[in-house]
Amino acid sequence: MASSPLQFSTPFRTLLLSSPSLRKSPRLPFHPSLFSPPLTQKTLTFSTGTRAVSGSGKFYWRAKASMAGTAMEKGKGKVEVFDSEENLSVSLAKYTADLAAKFSKEKGSFTVVLSGGSLIKSLRKLVEPPYVDAIDWSTWHVFWVDERVVPKDHDDSNYKLAFDGFLSKVPILPGNVYAINDALSAEGAADDYETCLKHLVKSNVLSVSTATGFPKFDLMLLGMGPDGHVASLFPGHPLVKENEKWVTFIKDSPKPPPERITFTFPVINSSAHIALVICGAGKAGPVHSALGNSQNSDPLPVQMVSPEGELVWFLDKDAASKL
Repeated sequence: MASSPLQFSTPFRTLLLSSPSLRKSPRLPFHPSLFSPPLTQKTLTFSTGTRAVSGSGKFYWRAKASMAGTAMEKGKGKVEVFDSEENLSVSLAKYTADLAAKFSKEKGSFTVVLSGGSLIKSLRKLVEPPYVDAIDWSTWHVFWVDERVVPKDHDDSNYKLAFDGFLSKVPILPGNVYAINDALSAEGAADDYETCLKHLVKSNVLSVSTATGFPKFDLMLLGMGPDGHVASLFPGHPLVKENEKWVTFIKDSPKPPPERITFTFPVINSSAHIALVICGAGKAGPVHSALGNSQNSDPLPVQMVSPEGELVWFLDKDAASKL
């Protein structure tokens, strides 16, 4: 297939540094790794193998037929586009298992944060051979980036979603699974979950970022909504600017159910690794806003995800269709 480079503008640095929630964070000291370093010119691989055009921008895409390829890089982060959700799931399982092995070997534990939505389905390969038997599940400590304030057996519960599709199929120790106290109010559940995290910091289960003072999880597995929200941090909502609390609550979620608890951006962005897992054409718009050439004065929550460590975008070709 004949190919030529494709020009993409790169608004990451402008968008992140112009975000009011990042400019006005007195409790969050500046650390260079939280922001984007200058982007460098390089040749990278796009997975769908459908087209290639050229330009003179900072990034070049060269189309190549393959299961997955790095489409672009942002500092330590990268974007991978997959021909299918099946191939995405295979790659995500290996990525997660490799990090679990790394952290378990280094410190005897692996702290992983789940979200709701379609993410749990994309983790299905972890409960199949070879991973289900090879992973040391006893080292895993499982948390939620957000949760709906409903009983654990309610269909809207992120805990129930994860239990049915993942946790019930692997031998993670029950005491290492940190669900919210669903008997409390939204505010009470948020305070209780933050207290739990602080206890785990004191007992050295959780690390703390030396740059920010917030807990530093080994891996956050995040999804994204069609409106660009992550966790329960929605576009235009005041909670996206919260920079003191570890866990907060929302009673007026634009997406039902209305009452939820959620990690704040300082906690999300203190992570060692974040995987943003996004599938479907219905999410192509916000993906384009974050990775394409749009210039939003008010960035979407997904654009505010900028971890201290590594950020990897796992996209199927439909989610990447507007790039």
